Amino acid sequence: MSRILAAVGTLALAILFASLWAYTQLRSSLPLLEGTVMAPGLSAPVAVARDAHGVPTLTGRSRADLAWVLGYLHAQERFFQMDGQRRLAAGELSELAGTAALTQDRERRLHRFRSRARAVLAAMIPEERLVLDAYAGGVNRGLRDLEAPPFEYMFLRSTPAPWLAEDTVLTVYTMYFDLQEDDGRTERRRAEAGEALGSSLAAFLFPEGTSWDAPLDSSNLPTPPMPDRHSSMGAHPPIRAGDGSVESASLGSNNWAVGGALSTSGSAIVANDMHLGLRVPNIWYRARLILDDKDTGDHLNITGVTLPGAPNIVAGSNGKIAWGFTNSYVDTSDVVILEPAEEGSSLYRTPEGPQPLDRVEEKICSKGAACEMLSVEESLWGPVIGVDRQGRKLAYRWIAHDPIAVNLRGMLALERTGSARDALGIAHRLGIPHQNLVVGDVRGNIGWTVTTGLPQRFGFDGRLPVSWADGSKGWNGYLAPQEVPVVYNPENRRVWTANSRVVGGEAFGRLGFGAYAHGSRARQIRDQLLARERFDERDMLAIQLDDRGVLLERWQGLLLQHLWACAGHPQYAPLIPEVENWGGRAVPESVGYRLVRTFRAEVIGAIYDAYTVPMRAGEPAQANDQRLRPITSKQADEPVWRLITERPAHLLPAGYQSWDAVVNAGIARTLSAVASQAGGQLGAFTWGAANRAEIRHPLTRVVPGLSLLLNPSSEPQPGDLYQPRVASPTTGASERFVVAPGHEGTGIFHMPTSQTGHPLSPYYMAGHEDWVRGQAAPFLPGEPRWRMVFQP
Repeated sequence: MSRILAAVGTLALAILFASLWAYTQLRSSLPLLEGTVMAPGLSAPVAVARDAHGVPTLTGRSRADLAWVLGYLHAQERFFQMDGQRRLAAGELSELAGTAALTQDRERRLHRFRSRARAVLAAMIPEERLVLDAYAGGVNRGLRDLEAPPFEYMFLRSTPAPWLAEDTVLTVYTMYFDLQEDDGRTERRRAEAGEALGSSLAAFLFPEGTSWDAPLDSSNLPTPPMPDRHSSMGAHPPIRAGDGSVESASLGSNNWAVGGALSTSGSAIVANDMHLGLRVPNIWYRARLILDDKDTGDHLNITGVTLPGAPNIVAGSNGKIAWGFTNSYVDTSDVVILEPAEEGSSLYRTPEGPQPLDRVEEKICSKGAACEMLSVEESLWGPVIGVDRQGRKLAYRWIAHDPIAVNLRGMLALERTGSARDALGIAHRLGIPHQNLVVGDVRGNIGWTVTTGLPQRFGFDGRLPVSWADGSKGWNGYLAPQEVPVVYNPENRRVWTANSRVVGGEAFGRLGFGAYAHGSRARQIRDQLLARERFDERDMLAIQLDDRGVLLERWQGLLLQHLWACAGHPQYAPLIPEVENWGGRAVPESVGYRLVRTFRAEVIGAIYDAYTVPMRAGEPAQANDQRLRPITSKQADEPVWRLITERPAHLLPAGYQSWDAVVNAGIARTLSAVASQAGGQLGAFTWGAANRAEIRHPLTRVVPGLSLLLNPSSEPQPGDLYQPRVASPTTGASERFVVAPGHEGTGIFHMPTSQTGHPLSPYYMAGHEDWVRGQAAPFLPGEPRWRMVFQP
């Protein structure tokens, strides 16, 4: 017994000492909040004042000095995030995370962004490189000044590598992966649909937009005609347990602005929500940068969000202009069919004659495993990304591969811009993933355009993969700035975007036929902006928090109609009061909203499942996937609505006796969802039960026991993917602000999680509750609580 007690005591002591060591290491990785840091690389002192939420105000005499100190703060608060971003872009994550990331690394290494980043760096102008080198120097000093490495490395049993200037370029490339296609899937899907379904049915099922579009120019796209195909539309699909989620979430955002004639202050007002994946820590880091050089008269006072890994303010206000971004989804890439020079040849045809593919060997070293060599094939137009159904190799011409895709000088210039007109001109010189820029200035001017260089195509429109072998098709550089659509001070003094089509006609053709989001969000925003003639910041916040399910209203009517028709059915009767009194809003307590949403998704899924059977030919078996996701479209709502209301007999999917049977099958699947997801308890089938925020630190995937320490509580959320208040379990507003330039003191700001990912920080999760509840919080940092000085 004594030996057992001794062993237990020894084990207890070991656990205690291990816990104390881990806690000590955890505390040692906290950032410095007060004191003086000697920084010989600075030209003059820089003061840092943090408020109670950890938001810093940096005051210095040069932009390079501010970049150095911002890099220091980023490293101390967010280095693990920065490390992950550069590794994601370079295809090097498995070096840190192990073999679980190996497949992703292979896919991303095809683009060889590490070598491209070095080329971008080599071409930078001196002023740009000065700021970038200063930032990298601050990052590495901040990392060294931690008493212990960021705590994540302790659990991963790894050591952080120093930050290189090229890693900032990789940080921008990470956003290209997040916001654009790296494999041309939209073009490839169009081609597959046309080949498998025929051009008429493919155009109908995969339209480029719908009547829900709300472009700034009020343009309409031609409505695809109802197909005249009379053959069977495919076998009856298997019954899937419904989850109410068919369309994929479009990573993007909402932004809009109203001119000074409509604001209470006389300045323009800009609102911006950038919808991205939610995580701990949040993608953005808030900061205020004040540059005041009395000797040269150089001044800058800018507040907004920064991206750890880069030295600039991404979106915010400098007192003269305010700006925000949404992902544009314009067409910035093309899939090029490589034609063999002759049968069995390894050469491919080009306008200059047959050429061999270049092969580059990329070494991938996964943690805990042997290194492997990946052979990347490079064509004249880009890397080989796969083969088509005919076995032809496909190359990818993507603007992200070009030097024009990344530069720092454009964002640094935007920070200093004094007017909306000048900001729109700078937009075309930015080197970031292509965004809808919405800007307003202190004089009340507003405008919109698309950022960054855009391809100048010739011989084709970019909708489908084509061969460029004979020289009749391709890119002829980039559009001239004056060719890029711009809207400035429109007559109604309002601009808005929400990832859907923004313009029509010739302008639409120049931007390209990308993977635009459904127009419901943009339409809901537009309608609210047009419903008023006077706005202040809180009016804008109310639009940002709009959770009305306008898109679902007609589906609620359809569901209710069919439920009434089957009111005698014992399973249907309980649904009627919930659907009838659904409230029309995506609020957590609503059962009716979730029923309507699930019903709509199940009808869409059933029809697309049936029609796209020929597109699945040759797909690998998915034996372990019991809930086969349908091949569908971001614009699927309208084609399906037309089918079930116009009821073309010749297009009735196989296995159904009538269109009523299709709708009733959707109701049956909705009941199946209630049974499988709520245990058959209708009252538990609330929207909040499905739409709980699951915001997680990536480390908790590796060490689940850290969830209680690192992750915020799983809160039911209002909002959905089809309305201004975008919300899903893992996606939502990564920031939300409203600001009138020159009136930042009355601006509003929300951000999930907090400035830091460190659980022992005094401001861990500070501000998160404001984001959850939609409570107005200040745009500017509050009163200083901690102060630091960086001395040269």
